[in-house]
Amino acid sequence: MGSPENTALDVVVTGDVQGVFYRASMRAEADRLGVRGWVRNEDDGSVRAHLEGPPDVVDELVEWCGSGPPRARVEDVRTTVAEATGAAEFTD
Repeated sequence: MGSPENTALDVVVTGDVQGVFYRASMRAEADRLGVRGWVRNEDDGSVRAHLEGPPDVVDELVEWCGSGPPRARVEDVRTTVAEATGAAEFTD
């Protein structure tokens, strides 16, 4: 489990979020903020991510998910509290 100062969230983003550099942009934003975890495309057209880090920066990345990169058209961002995995970096 993560340390008390860290949080972990699972995120599902729906809309026009595949083929618009969403994953690469999210990785760059996570790297900038120091968030660890991963992001991947799902078969249903959504993007799923696991985020770990201090609550304020994880919240900032979740807020970014609501708009994403310029070509994305985000319809919804759903978050659920997750178990920390101890991720050392952010991957896609």
